[in-house]
Amino acid sequence: MKIAIYSRVSTSEQDVNNQLRALRNYARAMGYEIVKEYKEIASGKSSRREQFRRMMEDARQRKFDLLLIWSLDRFSREGILKTLAYIKELRKNGVALKSLRESWVDTSDEYMAELLIAIFSWVAEQERRRISERTKEGLKKAKNVGKRGKDKKPRKKSGYYLRWKNKKTGM
Repeated sequence: MKIAIYSRVSTSEQDVNNQLRALRNYARAMGYEIVKEYKEIASGKSSRREQFRRMMEDARQRKFDLLLIWSLDRFSREGILKTLAYIKELRKNGVALKSLRESWVDTSDEYMAELLIAIFSWVAEQERRRISERTKEGLKKAKNVGKRGKDKKPRKKSGYYLRWKNKKTGM
């Protein structure tokens, strides 16, 4: 069976090689022929990912029969409807989706997979939202204590700023 591997990490501090090593080993053990690997450093909250788009285009052209992923949240964090739409598009083009970490994500068993994929797509979207909320809260907290960003010293208010503020507000 011809397969493609899609691996994604969110930031440049992360490394796709951990995913790739395990995915390649699994493919080898199953006797799959890896015809393409798509490696990406991008957020999963949008499909505006170069390798993701290329992978979907190659699926439309039936360049592979199975797309092997590390986990569903590495494939997409766009929520239930969009994730299911991508999976349906893959299946429409004769390409199955299989997750290494979530053995139930195997679209060759179409009924059970759709139900579970819907549930876990929702969970992945909720996690993305929680990450975003935690990041915003952290930035807000840092701003409140005078920090400007990662590894920067707290900002000190200049004398000019204090004089201007006093004239403007009378304080």
